[in-house]
Amino acid sequence: MNRSLKFKQPDARAIRARPLIAAWLLFVAVMVAAMVILGGATRLTHSGLSMVQWQPLMGILPPVDEAAWRDVFARYKQYPEYLRINQGMTLDEFKGIFYFEYSHRIFGRVIGLVFAIPFIFFLLSGRIERRRWLVLFGLLLAGGLQGLIGWWMVKSGLVDQPDVSQYRLAVHLGMAFLILGGLIWVALDLLAQPSPAPKVGGKGLLWSKLVVVVIFIQVLSGALVAGLDGGLVYNSFPMMNEYWLPPELGDLSPGWLNLFENPVTVQFDHRIGAYVCTLAVLALWFRMRGLALAPLTRRALHMTLAALVLQLALGIVTLLWIVPVPLAILHQGGALVLFAAAVHLMFRLHQRQGE
Repeated sequence: MNRSLKFKQPDARAIRARPLIAAWLLFVAVMVAAMVILGGATRLTHSGLSMVQWQPLMGILPPVDEAAWRDVFARYKQYPEYLRINQGMTLDEFKGIFYFEYSHRIFGRVIGLVFAIPFIFFLLSGRIERRRWLVLFGLLLAGGLQGLIGWWMVKSGLVDQPDVSQYRLAVHLGMAFLILGGLIWVALDLLAQPSPAPKVGGKGLLWSKLVVVVIFIQVLSGALVAGLDGGLVYNSFPMMNEYWLPPELGDLSPGWLNLFENPVTVQFDHRIGAYVCTLAVLALWFRMRGLALAPLTRRALHMTLAALVLQLALGIVTLLWIVPVPLAILHQGGALVLFAAAVHLMFRLHQRQGE
């Protein structure tokens, strides 16, 4: 009996280590967000298919001399992107796109090490509580799986078409956001202070969960838009040129394909998703603003609304200016901020008020 109670009681060393572990997880979360932005820049500069081999354990160093560069460039010339789009590209031009994708892959390895090495140390030194180490191990596995998904995505652009599958892009981006959300949640849980005050819970918590789900679905919708270059059609707002319902919405057969493979329909759906996100966040904000919330919870509520406004503005301007790379990167960064803010708010509403 005493042994069972001791097993359930957190170790003093683990309790003292909570702020340190939370800081580590938040640092990794920032790295994951930066990785998503770098991945967006890689895609927007059409650099993602420049590395046609996957060497997860080797390949740390780029080509070191001219002969090695010519060999890598020769392999690239055998694939659809060069044959259909980049014929005549010089070696120097190839180096420019190669380094984007190379940086993306190396940064992914760095994130893996920054997570794995401290995790092993904290685990072996007893600084991670038993109820948390399994969750952190799951995040480690998710990071490894994300590397496999990344290559699975790139491979889709090395077969017939010089573009990655929008479906695989959505899976890759969605996994990155899930990892980010998990890191933020565990870090906040480590930093949370217990309080005797009652939880708000109820419909507020339910609405906050709905907001996170709606934003996540909108992120997946954005991946479909990116994968199909859907942002380059109908660059007007709020109407799509002179249409509320453009005539191309149902061009593909069977009809359900339009939701995933028709650039016009995918952009239309992303616009509708933006309206749904706006209504969901506003409904939550109006529902919660009059309640007696803890200061941190109220701040999280206002931050979520502010992030929504920023993301809407970025999305509209990016569309109207026909998706310039800097604005498109900012728009992707805005999605990260909005999702993180919504997860933060959901956590605060989940916790007892008075923190």
